[in-house]
This record gives sequence, C-alpha cells and structure tokens, in this order.
Amino acid sequence: MKRVFCVVLLAGPVMANDGFGGFSATGLTFGQTDQVAMETEDLMIGLDRIAVDYTFRTLGDTDVTGEVIFPLPPVPMGDLINGMWNLPEDTDRENLIDFKAVVDGVPIKVQIDRLAVILPEAWWDLSSAAQYDTPGRDVTALLAAHGMSVTLDGGKAWEEVNALPAAARDALLAEGVIGDYDDGAGFDLYPNWSVVLRYHWTQTFKAGAVTKVHHDYENRPTGGVFGWEDPPEQDYLKDIARTYCIDAGTSKAIYKALARPDAQDGAWGMAYNIDYVLRTANSWAGPIGRFTLTLDKGEARNVISLCADGVEKTGPTTFVVEKTDFTPDQDLKILLVQPAGE
Repeated sequence: MKRVFCVVLLAGPVMANDGFGGFSATGLTFGQTDQVAMETEDLMIGLDRIAVDYTFRTLGDTDVTGEVIFPLPPVPMGDLINGMWNLPEDTDRENLIDFKAVVDGVPIKVQIDRLAVILPEAWWDLSSAAQYDTPGRDVTALLAAHGMSVTLDGGKAWEEVNALPAAARDALLAEGVIGDYDDGAGFDLYPNWSVVLRYHWTQTFKAGAVTKVHHDYENRPTGGVFGWEDPPEQDYLKDIARTYCIDAGTSKAIYKALARPDAQDGAWGMAYNIDYVLRTANSWAGPIGRFTLTLDKGEARNVISLCADGVEKTGPTTFVVEKTDFTPDQDLKILLVQPAGE
C-alpha cells in the first residue's frame, strides 16, 4: 500500500494554520444530588448539531430546586487571535451556539453568562470536565472597570487592549490580564484572558414526579486537514488509532474514502474531533436507567470511529449505542473523517 505523509491536525491548545479550534461539549450539570435520578438520556450527535432528551425522576417526597448549567470550555484569546476557530460569523451574538432548552414541552428562557478568566498553569493538561468546573481566576469585573468587553472577536479584543491608557495598561499588566511582547518594532500588548460561556436556568424537580428536559445546540468541534496511511505506521497516526479505536477495517475505510484520483496526491481530507463529556451524568442519583447514543456522520462517504461497545449501524449514515443502568467511566471522543471536495 502506498505510504502518505500528510499532516493530521487534531484538538489542542494552539491550532496551526490548517487546523481550527472548537468546543467539546458536556451534559447538563446540577451539582451533586441523590434526590434526582436520570432515568433516560437520548443523545444525538451530528456534525452540525447536538440534541439531548432527558427524563428525570425526583426520588424524595420534597421538591428539589437548583441551577441546571450547561458550560462550554474556555476559549483562550491568544489562541483565537493566532489561529482559526470553528465559530459562527457573528462571534459576539449573545447565544453563540444557538442553545435551546425545553422543559416538559415548554421552551424556557436560558440565562447566558460570559466570563473572562485567567486559566491555571498547564490548563491544557486538565480534563474537559475539570476545565468546566475550575476555569480559573474570574477577571470579568476587572475588564469592565477598565472599559473592556468580554468579546470573542479577536481583532476587537486586540484593538481594545492596545488602546488602553497608560494607567490601565500598567494595572492590567500587573494583574496578568494582558501581556506584552516585542515584535521587533516595539512592544505590543495582547489579551491574556480566556472567555467562558455558561448557559443556565433555575429548575424545580417536583416531588415524586417525572421531568422531561430537551436541549439542542450547534456542534462546533475542533478539526483540520487530515491525512491517513493504511496501515498506520507513523507514531502520531498510531496514537490517533488508539485514541479513536480505529481497527483494521476502519483504517482501510478511511484510506479508501480519502484516496485522491491521482495516487500521488495520497489520501487526505478533513477530520472533525467531536468530544462529549459523559461523566457529568454521574452527578445525578445512581446510574442512567437507559442511555441511547445516536451518531449521524452526515454523508455516506464519511467515516466515523470511536471507542464504544455495541455500536450498531441503523442507516446509511446513522449508528446507535444503547446501555442500561449506565455509569459512564469515560467521555466520548469521536473522529469523523470527511473526503476533500472534488
């Protein structure tokens, strides 16, 4: 088999020119409770959108009220400025990922927090769940005090930082909120914070009752240019194969899907790295009674791979995994490979 040496770009704290950053996603969190059980979870993941339907049952004889939260991982402004991100064209629209929630058939108004934080050292080594729970030092109020906005427009943030008066510049430099570097023509300032988005609402789970919750939102995963060889022999390709449980049959399918008309072009296309944090489900009481995961790879020619038992093909582009009394012990990591446009 012909060997190819195309670059493969996957998720990471800093993205190169031919890769792009994006979001991993998580289920709804409610702190830790032994009073509300997740009876069912139906999770549908497609390349463009994710939808989840839950059935919760209140176990005790009293109502349980708390804040249901859907967090997104932090977006480092430095990475956003220096690389490409899978964001909507209007990065400052309030509802960035078009998040929608419905409780017992009634659409609800969701509050949206936009925070600026200073990430802890080596934050990229933290799990996605840890990044959600402890995103870092909140400097939102400090930015506001100096007339700065919590924007996801990298150019706007850069301009605001470099337009700061001297006193504000010195104060924010001292706090580590901004940094400076020498570009050869003098020192430029840059934003050193990250932006965190949180969707949330107050929910009462009635005593002894069932509550049905639906939410859906745009899927904006990381990804980039993707090359493959079959069988994978280079170390970084072997790492990818292990991460996404790419077996011999899937490896051949990826190579076949990506092979170019001219053999000298090798096998290449695009890859999307879809991460979903399942372990937040363990904050509810007991295991998930019934869990169903539906994957839609979008087009029949695309190839999908993940580490999961019991994956069944149910249609030209769909796959299903079903579990009962399910306690997630690992999160989903899905590779979706797409041939390049003709």
